[in-house]
Amino acid sequence: MYQFIAGLPKVELHLHIEGSLEPELMFELAQRNNIDIPFANPDEVRAAYDFSNLQSFLDIYYQGAQVLVTERDFYDLTWAYMLRCKADNVLHAELFFDPQTHTARGIGFDTVMKGLTKALAKAEAELGISSQLILCFLRHLDELSAFDTLQQAQLWKEKIVAVGLDSSEVGHPPEKFARVFAAAREQGYLTVAHAGEEGPSSNIIDALDILQVSRIDHGVRCVDDPQLVARLVEQKVHLTICPLSNTKLKVFDSMDQHNIVDLLRQGVSVGINADDPAYFGGYMNDNFNAVASAHTLSHKELANFTYNAIDASFCSVGRKYELHQQLQAYVDNQ
Repeated sequence: MYQFIAGLPKVELHLHIEGSLEPELMFELAQRNNIDIPFANPDEVRAAYDFSNLQSFLDIYYQGAQVLVTERDFYDLTWAYMLRCKADNVLHAELFFDPQTHTARGIGFDTVMKGLTKALAKAEAELGISSQLILCFLRHLDELSAFDTLQQAQLWKEKIVAVGLDSSEVGHPPEKFARVFAAAREQGYLTVAHAGEEGPSSNIIDALDILQVSRIDHGVRCVDDPQLVARLVEQKVHLTICPLSNTKLKVFDSMDQHNIVDLLRQGVSVGINADDPAYFGGYMNDNFNAVASAHTLSHKELANFTYNAIDASFCSVGRKYELHQQLQAYVDNQ
């Protein structure tokens, strides 16, 4: 099974690029930029990754992002992630980035974008990995800050396919950002949102109805509302599920309790993703392997995670066709 997973073509739709900052690179960038961090070595950083909930993770996540300062830093971060994609046979990736995390520290929006886009262009040219960027608003900040970020994105609009919503879900429901999402849609952006991870299933409904999202990030709490599950199946709403993240943050106590396989078998479009792999202990293959170790899955079911992700991706029709062809060729040869 692990061998099948290793060779399986994959598509990642839920990846926070700041969350791919490995401790070794964190120390390298801290030294490069003369930034003090409260850890003596990479092992101390990893020892701190014992989270009790989403907020305990976010506290250290934002702390780690402080070392990202220059265009080169964002380039190095993104290139390191794309190399991991190559190793795990990820053919297409859609990356979240959090500009407010950086602009609040005086880092220019252009600085972030130049680093990200240069690395992604190189990955497409040299590694054959296509990609898209999704700008996420931090939901613990206010609407005005989100509108300001949307304005700053104007010069880079052709490089950003969608806007999303991440950070602390509890206490920050989708309706808080109804107007900024409406403005983003008017400007031609697609929309996605984190919902139904730690927050209630009603957040998923509101993300669909108020924010008019194309897909839901996480969404595992949908099972609390059978009518919602039926709607997800009928409307073919994709859930970008992150198994290792969900267990690391105690959304589920263990992987065998995770509902991703049940959702797949109920006909919900679900995919496997890494979320913040440097913090949650695994990239794409690690997440696939963790699910396969805890649940009995056929090769067809494992491939269906990729089929679903291809269909839900924001890449072109032509690129989707290519990805489907590569996936089918792999499955046929097994």
